[in-house]
Amino acid sequence: MKLSRTVEYALQAALHLAKSKSGAPVPSSQLAAAGSMPERFLLQVLRSLVNRGILNSTRGVVGGYALGRSPDEISLLDLIEAIEGPLVAGLPDTQSLPPAAVETLRKALERAVDALRRELQALKLSHLLPNDGDDGSTAQ
Repeated sequence: MKLSRTVEYALQAALHLAKSKSGAPVPSSQLAAAGSMPERFLLQVLRSLVNRGILNSTRGVVGGYALGRSPDEISLLDLIEAIEGPLVAGLPDTQSLPPAAVETLRKALERAVDALRRELQALKLSHLLPNDGDDGSTAQ
C-alpha cells in the first residue's frame, strides 16, 4: 500500500497541529509553510478533515485549524478514509476468470483489507509524534 500525496499532507498537518502546545487555531498559511505544501491544495485537504471531525476550524483574524479530537483518538485509518474514502477490497473486471477463482480472490482480498484496516486503526496520531527530547529522527 502506498499513501497518496494528499494523505501525506493530511498527516503532516495533523501532526503539526498535534505538536502545537498552545491549542490555539493554526492558520492554513502556517501549516502550508511548515510542511512545504501548496496552501490552495492544503485547504481542500483541511476541509475534508473538518468534515470528518478530525479537525475543527475557526474563522476570523485569529482563526485557523485545531485537532477536533485527542491525538490518541485519531488513527491513520481515520486520516486515510477522510481523504480517500472507505478502504475496501475490490476486484477489476473478472469476467475472464472462473467463478470459483473470483470468489477465492474476493475472500482473500477481504481478509487482507480487514487486516490492513485493523493495523491502520491501531496506529494513532500520538504514536507518530516524537517523544519529548526526541528530534524526530529514528536510529536504526
